[in-house]
Amino acid sequence: MAKAGDSLERLLEVMRKLRAPDGCPWDREQTHESIKGDLIEEAYEVLDAIESGDASMLEEELGDLLLQVVFHSQIAVEEGEFEFHQVADGISEKLIRRHPHVFGEVTVSDSGEVLENWDAIKKQEKKDANKKVSIVSGIPKHLPALQKAHQVQKRAARAGFDWDKLDDVFAKLHEEIDELKEAIRLENETGIREELGDLLFSVVNVSRHLGHNPEELLRHNIDKFVARFQYVEDRVHEAGREFRDFSLKQLDGFWDEAKLKKI
Repeated sequence: MAKAGDSLERLLEVMRKLRAPDGCPWDREQTHESIKGDLIEEAYEVLDAIESGDASMLEEELGDLLLQVVFHSQIAVEEGEFEFHQVADGISEKLIRRHPHVFGEVTVSDSGEVLENWDAIKKQEKKDANKKVSIVSGIPKHLPALQKAHQVQKRAARAGFDWDKLDDVFAKLHEEIDELKEAIRLENETGIREELGDLLFSVVNVSRHLGHNPEELLRHNIDKFVARFQYVEDRVHEAGREFRDFSLKQLDGFWDEAKLKKI
């Protein structure tokens, strides 16, 4: 623990030096607003590292992500808002409060009860702080849409607002498809947008009921499409021709080759 504390203090000191009057001009110019995009980018690079299975890459990317926390904390210190130790203490206290089965006398039988307790404690915290209490509040507004839909549905389900049978979920999916077809038939652009949104939301619900995260599924399929399309590109370039020189049937043939090669 002492080594971790020393390393963290060193990082905090490095950031203080970078932001000092005689520090780095670029670092000194940054604000919470100017580097908020970096925070998102670094978080996604951590995801890439996890999926790569490369531990050294994960170590590096976690460091880059930690830098963003330290950077924002140092800016906050200079603005008189808060200090890094308050960030760390705050999350430690929250974890202790929300795990009474570990740090208190509460007994739980499974992870489901843990989540129920977590929601109840969180709800009480908001009441104590005179904040609006809602099961579906607190989800980041900038969360990717598929992930956000998944989280909203999970929370609603924990409150009991959910279908019991997968057949009912599929019935809703088919209902949304029919409503989209009707909006298209009527050439109702507003209706088409609305029904497309409902259809996507229903697909997320099917994914959730089957125990999958739609964001991860779609990301995997995008990567698969990119890999296969790049194979098609390679085949076109190997022929010394352009895409427009091939029929769709020929390009589909290259695509099928990629599938056979398990790309």
